[in-house]
Amino acid sequence: MIQVTRKDSKESTENLLRRFNRKVQQSGVVSVAKQNQFFQKPISKRERRNKAIIRQERKALKVKRNKLGLR
Repeated sequence: MIQVTRKDSKESTENLLRRFNRKVQQSGVVSVAKQNQFFQKPISKRERRNKAIIRQERKALKVKRNKLGLR
């Protein structure tokens, strides 16, 4: 849990909020929460590689068709 306290009574709320946001970004809490937002089934390294190859082939085909004006 991230806590930020006022340094002195004259510190503005904007500065306090800025320090809090900086600490949250540095801790990585937001990135972990985004990763855990949706459950993904664990897949094997082989299957991941095959999917990456298919994605690359589709992208190359799309770029080629776009260059030929076939869209």
